[in-house]
Amino acid sequence: MTSLADFPITSRWPARTPDVLQLYSFPTPNGVKVSIALEEMGIPYEAHTVTLSDADVKSPEFLSLNPNNKIPAIIDPNGPDGAPLGLFESGAILIYLAEKSGKLIGRNEAEKAKIIQWVMFQMGGLGPMMGQLGFFYKFAGSQWEDKRPQQRYIDESKRLLAVLDKELEGKDWIVGAYSIADIAIAPWLRAMEFYGTKALLGWENYTNLVAYLDRFVARPAVQVGLVTPPRD
Repeated sequence: MTSLADFPITSRWPARTPDVLQLYSFPTPNGVKVSIALEEMGIPYEAHTVTLSDADVKSPEFLSLNPNNKIPAIIDPNGPDGAPLGLFESGAILIYLAEKSGKLIGRNEAEKAKIIQWVMFQMGGLGPMMGQLGFFYKFAGSQWEDKRPQQRYIDESKRLLAVLDKELEGKDWIVGAYSIADIAIAPWLRAMEFYGTKALLGWENYTNLVAYLDRFVARPAVQVGLVTPPRD
């Protein structure tokens, strides 16, 4: 039977408590989704800092768990049928943890479907667009003379923010009750601070989103998850 020791990643990031879920991550918008979810759901876990350097995410040990060389990834020693399970992709991990714990995924199948819908909205839209905007506004892409790529991501980010702002009218959370949809979405809204794009996107005009992000960040579990694992 497979054990935690059979995962090569544990040779580089050894488990101190091998009977709890192992998180391999870094506090980026995608990374903190999982640490926040674990805190909110009360699932015991051990966090390992995997930096974004090639020495970490392109190491043979990390690639053995995530061939896509991106954080976060997990090993659940108590996976389906009691066997350890390794997973990558933050959205897939959120859904797995919610189903495992029975928390933050709705009270019925209709709510679950809506929640997963908004997780996919973040995974396929909000995250990629905000990330590309960061590249073209703050990082190497900002040096390009042709500003058409930058403008594309500005326009699309504004459009997505407007979709969310409208959806939140009269609601505290994206699907009514707090869920993994909020854990997926809110860290990418918070990323505007890092990228320096809040003024560029007219953040203060999205009043529902401003209040929404404040509510999210004020949650005790979120406060812990945002700094887990430590940057070292």
